[in-house]
Amino acid sequence: MRDEYEKFTQRDAQIVAIGLNTEAAFQQYWSKENIPFIGLPDPDHRVAVTYRQEVNLFKLGRMPLVCVIDKDGRIRYAHYGASMADIPENKALLNVIDQLTASSN
Repeated sequence: MRDEYEKFTQRDAQIVAIGLNTEAAFQQYWSKENIPFIGLPDPDHRVAVTYRQEVNLFKLGRMPLVCVIDKDGRIRYAHYGASMADIPENKALLNVIDQLTASSN
C-alpha cells in the first residue's frame, strides 16, 4: 500500500494500519520507514476484537485483516488472511473503492 499510496489518495481513500505494537514502537517504526499513512497501536487488541481479527499466539501475533470501510463506517470488504503472505493485492482494494464510488454517484 505504501508503494501505491497515491492511487488510494486520488480516490479520496484513507489507509489506517492498526497493529499490536505500543505507541512508542509504532512511532519509531513509522518514522524509520517513512510510511505515509496512519498507523495506530492496538496492544490491548480492542480493535482486533471489534473487527473479529484472529489473534494467534502460536504465530506471534495477529492474522492479517484488510477492510474497506465506507464513509458511513460500514465494512464493505473484509479479507481475513491466514498469514502475511495472504494479503489482497492493491488492485483488488482499489476496485472495491471504485465500485463504492460508482454506486454512490
